[in-house]
Amino acid sequence: MRATTPPRDRDLVHMRGPLAGSTRSRDPATVPVGSWPNKGQGEEMSERGADVTKVIAHRGASVAHPENTLAAFRGAVEMGADGVELDVRRTADGGGAVIHDPHLPDGRLVVELTADDLPAEVPQLAAALEACGPLEVNVEIKNWRTDPDHDESCALAPLVVDAIRLAGVVERTIVSSFDLATIDRVHELELAVRTAWLVVDHPEPARLVERAASRGHAGLHPVARMVDADLVAAAHARGMFLNVWTVDDPDEIRRLADLGVDGIVTNVPDLARRALGSSAT
Repeated sequence: MRATTPPRDRDLVHMRGPLAGSTRSRDPATVPVGSWPNKGQGEEMSERGADVTKVIAHRGASVAHPENTLAAFRGAVEMGADGVELDVRRTADGGGAVIHDPHLPDGRLVVELTADDLPAEVPQLAAALEACGPLEVNVEIKNWRTDPDHDESCALAPLVVDAIRLAGVVERTIVSSFDLATIDRVHELELAVRTAWLVVDHPEPARLVERAASRGHAGLHPVARMVDADLVAAAHARGMFLNVWTVDDPDEIRRLADLGVDGIVTNVPDLARRALGSSAT
């Protein structure tokens, strides 16, 4: 995710500018749809209560380490994050490269390269999932329609679902995208994988909640400046989690937590943990 996000859509209005959540007090019948597990994900997982906002490391611990690298994901574990957010793009040989931009720094297009052509620091999805250890993982599929690697067939969806299944992390993984058709496809392929719609700057955010919920998606991932008490209430009323991106300012982290958001995506998970007055156990 990035401050400059995809352009205008009928239900997604872009303006330039700057995971899964808790069970809280929602109807128990809706909780399995939208909540990430709070326990049982390994000895190092937090024992904090279900009503505490989760800290989700954006592209791993991406200030302390290069983003979307194995070192960044391992760093997130060490810093006590609850989860990791990472990006995946398709490669020429049908693989999934963990990288945000469609081009490498040298200008080569990722989709035109095989896994062997990629720099060593660009991991494949399977390796990234392993590096996240016991943490919850939000896999963002990059497939915006103006991207040079846009694929109307959503070919990354089955690849990502298969990787999640093989890694044995279905119960603690969310798949998100700005492209609604992409997460629709993931939902069709595997109902047990929770899906979330990434959104930005819509004048009627509650409409996005309803649209996502009506298609069976478990969460909404809005940019932080969209979030107020009404949006949090609307999402929770539909049994959906609300994970907010990307927030590094301690005061804003506390504001969002006070509103009751389920997760905060941040580049500085250690700082976010301190801002929330909690530490990993």
